Amino acid sequence: MQKICRNGTSGFTLVHLLIVITVVVVLAGVAAPRLLRQQEKARRTQATNDIDALGLALDIYADHNGTYPSTEQGLKALWEKPIIPPVPGNWKGPYLNKPILKDPWDDYYVYIYPGRHNKHDYDLLSYGKDRVAGGKGDSEDIVNWTEED
Repeated sequence: MQKICRNGTSGFTLVHLLIVITVVVVLAGVAAPRLLRQQEKARRTQATNDIDALGLALDIYADHNGTYPSTEQGLKALWEKPIIPPVPGNWKGPYLNKPILKDPWDDYYVYIYPGRHNKHDYDLLSYGKDRVAGGKGDSEDIVNWTEED
């Protein structure tokens, strides 16, 4: 339904423009939350994959050196030989192709050895979206241990 203007050109009416704007706003309102949920799901998957990769590197480090890096040595011990005691005697790193320090929410991964949850092992976690311990749903921590109810 186009109107022919006096100079012979055709154009949209204000009603047409309002309808188009309304449709775009409704579509954005429906699609945006879905996209944000997918983005958060991707971040959680990336954090889980990072923790798995760090865990594998930590296990290889412990196999070579007889123990995991101390909490003070931290994850940095996976790509630089620690100078903080106990200095590993058989360090064969780097144990990662590239350093993994921060989670997808730009906060540092937490590494504790010996672990509080894994008594004979280490704890490795990301606090997730809310960057504080605990949480549910998108704010739930991503950890390397199994939570017991």
